[in-house]
Amino acid sequence: MPTLNWMGKEKVVNHHRDVPYRVLERMPEKGVLDSHGSDCGNMIIHGDNLEALKALLPEYEGRVDCVYIDPPYNTGNEGWVYNDNVNDPRIRKWLDRAVGKEGEDFCRHDKWLCMMYPRLQLLRKLLAPTGAIFISIDDTELANLRLVCDEIFSPSCFVADISWQRNYSTRNDSKGIPAEVEHMLVYSKAPDWQPRKLPRTAEMDSKYKNPDNDVRPWRTDNSSAPGAATHQGMVYAIQNPFSGDFVYPPDGRCWTYGQTDVLGIMRGWTDYDLKSIDDAEVRARICGASVSEVRADVKAIVLSKPLEEARADAEHVLARGQWPRLYFTRGGKGGLARKTYLDNVGGRLPSNLWQCSEVGHTDEAKKELKAIFDGKVPFDTPKPTRLIERVLQIATDKDALVLDSFAGSGTTAHAVLNMNSRDGGSRRFVLVEMEDYAGTTTAERVRRVIAGYGEGSNAVEGVDSGFSYYELGPALFRGDGTLSPDVTRADLARYVWATETRASYGDLTEEHPYLLGEHVGAVYYLAWEPGGETALTYDLLRGLPRKGVPTVIYADRCAIAPERLDEMGVVFKRVPDQIARI
Repeated sequence: MPTLNWMGKEKVVNHHRDVPYRVLERMPEKGVLDSHGSDCGNMIIHGDNLEALKALLPEYEGRVDCVYIDPPYNTGNEGWVYNDNVNDPRIRKWLDRAVGKEGEDFCRHDKWLCMMYPRLQLLRKLLAPTGAIFISIDDTELANLRLVCDEIFSPSCFVADISWQRNYSTRNDSKGIPAEVEHMLVYSKAPDWQPRKLPRTAEMDSKYKNPDNDVRPWRTDNSSAPGAATHQGMVYAIQNPFSGDFVYPPDGRCWTYGQTDVLGIMRGWTDYDLKSIDDAEVRARICGASVSEVRADVKAIVLSKPLEEARADAEHVLARGQWPRLYFTRGGKGGLARKTYLDNVGGRLPSNLWQCSEVGHTDEAKKELKAIFDGKVPFDTPKPTRLIERVLQIATDKDALVLDSFAGSGTTAHAVLNMNSRDGGSRRFVLVEMEDYAGTTTAERVRRVIAGYGEGSNAVEGVDSGFSYYELGPALFRGDGTLSPDVTRADLARYVWATETRASYGDLTEEHPYLLGEHVGAVYYLAWEPGGETALTYDLLRGLPRKGVPTVIYADRCAIAPERLDEMGVVFKRVPDQIARI
């Protein structure tokens, strides 16, 4: 497989493993609760998205259904609010830590790749086995991003390179070939991911008619399919009840249905039987085989009545209507066709061309922000809400978890709220934004969408939802492996529970101050207090309300002999030495 090399790659390929795990500090005053006092599982995190993704890993690894990101395009445009040439001081500081002084000599493409690689590694870890990632990008880094994603996700997990028509009219002041589209690369966590179908359009449905007064509208479809060579039992003659001629599928093709099904359908016109007609030469030509190689036991579907009687039966059915599913076109004079009913085809498949008439354009995105922010546009490069809604339509169920780690103006959260309002879903979003406008733009947009915005005829009704706002807190572990003195017991409890179980955490301290929970028969305790020392003793064991198989207890030290722990089914783990590092 072709791979991409750049300056600094060897330093960042495994850098995601070295990123410190930092706790998330909830800021209640910056969040919003719904009418039931809940944040609905939604999160907005302010901070470096590399560290934020690592902070999400214990609780959300393998649980995110859909990732959408709109990273810097690396165009070199200095004037954007979202610094787009990867020259932000925080990115430069991170590069200095990750790759050292040699990063000072990197070109902007090297820096961009160094920035993206570990973030994509963590995003892949967070994706569910059935999940997919959608990455907006333009021509500047498209080729590099494709190779990097092939390396991280595997070429077998490539789904599509979607072209989004970002402008509704071509700029006439452009030089060269104007760029009307941006790209959206799509990769799945596992091969063979399939998108959900989109709602059908009225234009699509208009192709389904009812010329025979059938109970359902239908359209003409092909009665044959490829594969004659491997499906010789589905290559046979069918006698036309109007003319008496024998018809076969075209060369290289076989009938769509098995012979038993076709026989039953054709008996809707008149009586038929299976008979041998010595047509091995014709069937061999269709199958691309010699006469000696073609199946010898395949019979034809032949009229049981004399042709005149069969024709009368067929003409009666033709005049009456409600023709069988297989019928002869041109009033019986044409070839064999198949009915495809409208209620059997389902939705429409998404293509890799998303036109602005369906998913919005850049001007629409700016108008949305103006409406939300009282005529101001606090973000230069927003995406239209309809674009992200299209992503959600094809990649999420109603209870999906959606992650956007380059949140920008908060379009992804807006799209999630719109979709839930429209279909009654309970999708949740997790947004991460590094810049200082995380609170004033990203979160503020979500607040206004929840509360409702606009006036008069332009007013948009609010939605009953909420979110919690977080800042990145201290690292859980210091460089020497000891616990940070700033870490609370609640932070450590959530981390230990997540690394042990990967299950959702519920605070059970009311039952016992050390109890973490029960999972797959095991019961977990964290006997630890900040600034103190706890020991696993017989007295502590006697006071525990639940016992499991095993009972796992974290503490600073243990005063019980190992053989006695084994006899009691207790597993002791030392804090912090035996706490797993992510």
